[in-house]
Amino acid sequence: MLKRIRNLFAPQGTPKPATSAPPTSVPANQRVYAIGDIHGRLDLFDMIIAKIDEDDAARAPAETTVILLGDLVDRGPDSAGVIAAARDWARRRRLRFLAGNHEEMFLASFTDEATLRHFLRHGGRETLLSYPITPEEYGPVTLEELQALMHERIPDDDIAFLRGMEDLIRIGDYVFVHAGIRAGNALEDQSIADLRWIRGEFLDDPTPRDFAVVHGHTITAEPELHPHRIGIDTGAFASGRLTAIGLEGADRWLVVAQGADEAEAA
Repeated sequence: MLKRIRNLFAPQGTPKPATSAPPTSVPANQRVYAIGDIHGRLDLFDMIIAKIDEDDAARAPAETTVILLGDLVDRGPDSAGVIAAARDWARRRRLRFLAGNHEEMFLASFTDEATLRHFLRHGGRETLLSYPITPEEYGPVTLEELQALMHERIPDDDIAFLRGMEDLIRIGDYVFVHAGIRAGNALEDQSIADLRWIRGEFLDDPTPRDFAVVHGHTITAEPELHPHRIGIDTGAFASGRLTAIGLEGADRWLVVAQGADEAEAA
């Protein structure tokens, strides 16, 4: 398991931007929380919902926005439960949702068999079995038959929720995306493929900019808090650690949910 986790981490020695830039900030009277990749870990998502609600209530009143950075689904045991919890939380406070590459694969799998095959190899099986599709039904079916089951058993409201996710959000000096951005392209010219899938070209890019990018997608053992890049995917599905960041004015702080089993093993 540890070897599998290490293989998912970002390469070491990534160049870090210069630290002399002026601090990034959120507009006055606003507060933002961003949550990294959940990947079907409803237990951790429930924990971080409670922690963020408690943290927000303990601070001075502000206009608070919570952003989920994408990859709610796949790999962990309860993607359907995560989607239901996210939709329920959005009824109680202001939430915005970014589409990750795993949401992209999930949606495309309904009609494209090649994508479905890829999806199943990267945690899609766990996603489908979190809906009313039993292992006995799943085992012997063809891809075409599995697509028919997906259309039958996965609620239209969940599909509409996933299709309604955003690709890029900007608040003050912060840009929120799932994977990253491509240097040299204006924010309005970023491709959806890069916003959901880019990795090395973004992580290794030292180009200065007048905003900080908050992202998930690339797993690291600890959150990466650089002046112009903040990575908060700590591999919840495998590590049992789901990370969020709080932003207000020029302040940054972390909110972390740790699974009980993983905490005992640490």
